[in-house]
Amino acid sequence: MTTDSHTTHDADEDLRNRDIRIWVNGALLHRDEAKVSVYDSGFLLGDGMWEGMRLYNGTWAFFDEHMDRFFASCKTVSLDVGMDRAGILDALTRTAAANDMHSEVHCRLMLTRGVKVKPFQHPSLSRTGPTLVIIMEHSTPVDSLQSAGIRLATVPQVRGLPMSQDPKLNSHSKLNCVIACLQAEEAGADEGLMLDPHGFVNTTNACNFFIVRQGEVWTSTGDYCMKGVTRQKVIDLCRANGIPVFEKNFSLYEVHGADEAFLTGTFGAQTPVASVDGKPVGNGKRPVTERIRKLYKNLIEETTGRPD
Repeated sequence: MTTDSHTTHDADEDLRNRDIRIWVNGALLHRDEAKVSVYDSGFLLGDGMWEGMRLYNGTWAFFDEHMDRFFASCKTVSLDVGMDRAGILDALTRTAAANDMHSEVHCRLMLTRGVKVKPFQHPSLSRTGPTLVIIMEHSTPVDSLQSAGIRLATVPQVRGLPMSQDPKLNSHSKLNCVIACLQAEEAGADEGLMLDPHGFVNTTNACNFFIVRQGEVWTSTGDYCMKGVTRQKVIDLCRANGIPVFEKNFSLYEVHGADEAFLTGTFGAQTPVASVDGKPVGNGKRPVTERIRKLYKNLIEETTGRPD
């Protein structure tokens, strides 16, 4: 990547993150002391599920929706969470309190099948119970994510079919997306635009993808992408506010001719796309994206409280 490149997860540096406490199976440890075993199934095989969440004004945004996805994913792969939603919320609350965190906080909640007795694949070799890790950081997206936008490059790596590895699973096994990210970097872009197995535009390696054409908002069918919480909130907001929105198949032809494009994700909310495959998106104006951003910000304030 060039020196002016960035990612959808670039955040302002916050020195407080140097001394954060991390939850590891009930213990709150300094980041330098927080460790898991090299025999952990997450390290050995990527056998685990995770969630990314944000804390605003002391409240986790869309907690129930994140837990719906998390518990459904764990059930699909027969991964025992080891606690209920109330237990997860208690762990989150205790971790936030240990770090004196209240707002503009990003959390990565990670659960693996636990420590194995031998370094091999079979799930029965994980016999200690699950490993739960919670990393929270003070995290505010850099201004350039909104002002400059993200540069995308269409990559050959695709999101696969559900019977290979269902892309709806938010698993630790992210090599497919890492490869897409590397391919985008080699093309001089910030992030990779991934197609589905049929050649239709799908998602990026890290976020869900939307375009705007003649006032209409388009996104993929959702068949081959992450079941994004922010993605669904944008769709719901469009429907509730008279913005035409469609979940449909479309090709790069429609992307290259779009008026606007943006990404959705828990960290960046809605991040504008500046170019795709070296082609500028529209004329640089983003009225529909800006309207959606304001609607989403209002939704966050309505559901978590207004900032002090």
